[in-house]
Amino acid sequence: MEATAEPKTKDHATLADTFNKDEARVDWHDKTLWFVRQKRDKAAWQIPDWEHLRETASQIKHNVLSNLHHYLTQFEKQAQQNGVTVHWAADAEDHNRIVHGIIQKTGITRVVKSKSMLTEECHLNDYLVAQGIDVVDTDLGERIVQLAGEPPSHIVLPCIHWKKEEIGQLFHKHLGTPEGNSDPQFLAAAARVHLRERFMTSPVAITGVNFAVAETGEIVVCTNEGNADLGVQLADVHIACMGIEKIIPQRKHLGVFLRLLARSATGQPITTYSSHFRKPRPGQQMHIVLVDNGRSERLGSEDFRNALKCIRCGACMNTCPVYRRSGGHSYHYAIAGPIGSILAPGLDMKKNADLPFASTLCGSCSNVCPVKIDIHDQLYKWRQVLAKNGYVSETKKTGMKGMAFVLSRPGLYRFSGAVGRWFSRYLPFTMNNSLNPWYKQREMPQAPKESFGEWYRKNKKRS
Repeated sequence: MEATAEPKTKDHATLADTFNKDEARVDWHDKTLWFVRQKRDKAAWQIPDWEHLRETASQIKHNVLSNLHHYLTQFEKQAQQNGVTVHWAADAEDHNRIVHGIIQKTGITRVVKSKSMLTEECHLNDYLVAQGIDVVDTDLGERIVQLAGEPPSHIVLPCIHWKKEEIGQLFHKHLGTPEGNSDPQFLAAAARVHLRERFMTSPVAITGVNFAVAETGEIVVCTNEGNADLGVQLADVHIACMGIEKIIPQRKHLGVFLRLLARSATGQPITTYSSHFRKPRPGQQMHIVLVDNGRSERLGSEDFRNALKCIRCGACMNTCPVYRRSGGHSYHYAIAGPIGSILAPGLDMKKNADLPFASTLCGSCSNVCPVKIDIHDQLYKWRQVLAKNGYVSETKKTGMKGMAFVLSRPGLYRFSGAVGRWFSRYLPFTMNNSLNPWYKQREMPQAPKESFGEWYRKNKKRS
């Protein structure tokens, strides 16, 4: 594969405008993700103790974050006793060098990789390609976007923005399938043949980690395609890349998280494969790379540490009205949507200052989060931090100051409302024009005859 060119960074609003030009795509993207959200609701409420599960998971994660050093050292000790080599990476560059170093020692240049948002966060693929390593993503959705030279647009559904006809054209170009064939079963079968050859000829397999059990030193990888299993079982070297927050204390706690993960992600009772990797088989090497990459700094922040509870289910994306209608790539970060918008500024505040503002603060993300992360509250707090640090545009600053001036003066507020209603009623063109950002892609509402305050005062006298 070819390395993906690093695009020039644009803000969310600009990238969303590009996505919104294709109205038909926006509509089915919106409907498809809402359908997944509805499946989540049905699956969740089939369990009487759903809210108890959420609270339990949240408290387990709270315990982990409060004792992370203890659980990480316990995990390392147990994993080493199991015959696993454990590496520690301070940041993305460190992680990539470690992974490449392991591969380099084997003399191998062909690698298969299952889905891993951590490796996307670290841009591992591009790094390995630059070092002459041929790395192939084996999750079908990930392989599709890899062939297209794109990053995934969703945690769980990497190619949700692609139509089957477009995938057919992509496979015709790269896999030699018949032109014009967009039958999903046929395309899946073609991908299976293509990937099977790679599995058979790649002695190194890279996986992510969904959960790591401190008590036993094992890792758990959840997939619906079994690609992680096939890659690891056929490989001589297994490299598992893991964020340090993936720890859970005991094996019994898996029952809580596995019941939450698939239901929250896709509405399934459980993922098709929940694979436990505890020790390498005879003759095999197993490496686990524990990655910080800003997590320790986030752990020290009382306002933002809860973001580390995330189990990467994507439920917040499926419910978010902004994500559904702006697309994952509009977030210009490895993890899109609401959760990405509170993780990204912690890594690079300047580059990602726009993302916490890509939200209505409706709170739907927090309502569906299986581990009860206060996502919308963190989005609001990030806005405050960004404003204090000078990462808000002059236009927004001026607008906020103007609003504060008006809203803090009741008489001026009432007068402004009356003037605005008059112009909207009798001179609508003064508001319905391209100079008004709210008019773009919206129909301005008809002005009421009176304000709520006027209506209340009038009706209060009658009572």
